[in-house]
Amino acid sequence: MLALNKIRPGVNGLAVIEREVREPGPGEMLVRVHAAGVCGTDMQLYHGAGAFAQRLKLPTTLGHEMCGTVIALGPEAATPQGAGRVKVGDLVSLESHIPCWNCNACRTGRAHVCPNTRYPGIDIDGCFAQYITVPTSIAWVNPPGTAPKLAALLEPLGIAVHATLEGRGVSGQTVVVNGCGPIGLMNVAVARHFGARRVIAIDPNAKRRQMALQMGADEALDPTAAPPVQTVRDLTHGELAGVVFEYTGSPDGVRNTFAMVGALGDVRWCATPGQPMDFDFGAWRKSRPTIYNIHGRRLWDTWDVAAPLVYENHIDLQPIASHEIPLADSPRAFALILAGEAIKPLILCE
Repeated sequence: MLALNKIRPGVNGLAVIEREVREPGPGEMLVRVHAAGVCGTDMQLYHGAGAFAQRLKLPTTLGHEMCGTVIALGPEAATPQGAGRVKVGDLVSLESHIPCWNCNACRTGRAHVCPNTRYPGIDIDGCFAQYITVPTSIAWVNPPGTAPKLAALLEPLGIAVHATLEGRGVSGQTVVVNGCGPIGLMNVAVARHFGARRVIAIDPNAKRRQMALQMGADEALDPTAAPPVQTVRDLTHGELAGVVFEYTGSPDGVRNTFAMVGALGDVRWCATPGQPMDFDFGAWRKSRPTIYNIHGRRLWDTWDVAAPLVYENHIDLQPIASHEIPLADSPRAFALILAGEAIKPLILCE
């Protein structure tokens, strides 16, 4: 089968090569991949930087956001947790976390932060391929008729839903989405759906600001053109935001985050910074926001909320999928992201 692999360390090192299809073992399924999304973690692996890149054993097939059809099951293939049974012919999306199911976090309903988590596309071969073999425990079964290209986006949508529902939620509040990559843009739409009074999006990329307005933002600010803190202060008559979603992972973005959140508000920290950064605890102490560390999706609580938003057309994710690229040409998806031209490329694997 064809598969997009990281074959060399360092920057780039990607190649579409032939790989063997691995037959499913106990508790596993073999899935024919229809569509797969490129995300920020894949870009970190492209650059060869960070802890995830150090875990790769080359060559490894990248990718973890996908939708496909189950074509074979190994022995004992029933899922051990909430997504139900999987059968041949099911259209499935993947939860990208493979928990151990045995640690304290897993035993107490917090498998999304399992310290022993493994990931497709990092610890095992991922979904930028014609076929993928993964545990059935991470399968989310979609109803018949679900559009595969939208089902491939459920995993990242779950992060936006998890962030939106954490803490006090967003209903009736002014919220700021600081950083409008694909999940930030989804967060704009999700916050709007769940009753935010005003949604302010911030991003230096003009295409992403325009997309934020399309997804439901009231304002889309360029942080390089004018200080966003003062604009947020003016828009809220000095009260600042009740909730700030931090997606930038940059020192300047983080400083803005804590300057934009109002007294006793929420910071929903969704970013994964590429390197350590200084943190001003005085800024946190001054306004006393609660900081929520958002990681992945709650299994399977978040999926139960997020998936129907797509199935029932409450949120339109189609604008997020900015490009569709054949698997044979899949390195171009990374080039488009690097050029700032793509929001979320989908790799079509059939």
